[in-house]
Amino acid sequence: MLSPPIALPTRRRTTRLAATLAELLLPGDLVILKGDLGAGKTFFTRALARALGVPPSIGITSPTFTLVHEIEAKIPIAHADLYRLNEPGELAELGLRDRRGEGAALVVEWGEPYLDALGGDALVLELAVAPGGSGREARVAGTGPRGKALATALADRSVIEPRP
Repeated sequence: MLSPPIALPTRRRTTRLAATLAELLLPGDLVILKGDLGAGKTFFTRALARALGVPPSIGITSPTFTLVHEIEAKIPIAHADLYRLNEPGELAELGLRDRRGEGAALVVEWGEPYLDALGGDALVLELAVAPGGSGREARVAGTGPRGKALATALADRSVIEPRP
């Protein structure tokens, strides 16, 4: 079940949410990013990478066409976009589950249909344009013990104010 909306009225607030997640993230964690095109999934990933020590000189872009970007950070990140996949069998060729087992955090856009194939137990973060166009909002949920712990900790952090 998704949390109540977390208000992200500014890019700065989204960056703070990503920084909060960076403090909680462990090697092998799986983060599934949901949201329509333009909802801020890649922006969130870039902010997360910056919070994990990736300098601004390193570009963090959508892996829409390459499918996976490897990002060296305090915790290695495998940033994937699975929008173009047609079936779970194609996922094995990308080696994401192996990367997770090796200690990389997986940050996966459009990954919800492949949750089980990625090893399950994920934080699901849904980004959307806020009602009335007042920035963005996020909702979080967990699909297993670690994912639920991350979702609870992220939603409970006082730095993030829920939408009234």
